[in-house]
Amino acid sequence: MRRIFIKSLLALVGFSMLAMSQISAAADKGSADEAMALVKRAAAYLKENGKDKAYAEFNNPTGQFVVKDLYVFVYNTNGDGINRAHGANAKMVGKNLLELKDADGMPIVKSFLDVANSKTGHGWVDYKWPNPTTKQMEPKSTYIERVGDVLIGCGIYK
Repeated sequence: MRRIFIKSLLALVGFSMLAMSQISAAADKGSADEAMALVKRAAAYLKENGKDKAYAEFNNPTGQFVVKDLYVFVYNTNGDGINRAHGANAKMVGKNLLELKDADGMPIVKSFLDVANSKTGHGWVDYKWPNPTTKQMEPKSTYIERVGDVLIGCGIYK
């Protein structure tokens, strides 16, 4: 009887730990409102501090523009496709990503540029991208906002 009780208790503890890790993962996931707020805060920081200081801060993986699973990135709006800042992957900075496509072949950076160069200068782009946490291809939505001659973006997994 004691053995059954211990096995049941261990199973319950294991289940509880799994549930808590899933709740924790969900809590670490940024929302659409948080992504928009991060872009707006980054835009204000860029305007106040200039590109060099702003890009250095945007590229800092432990800086103020990396929150939960959210980070900002920057491209020029001239269409050159060169990544200027990327809070999650420093290897992207300086690379021409104009031809980058999602799993369905949609040109991601070109879509960002279309939104940034539109009449409103801001909006959302939906595409599919591998989630680094789950390692699965998932729908992602990125908020883009034009700030002078650059665009700042931040994406969420849905």
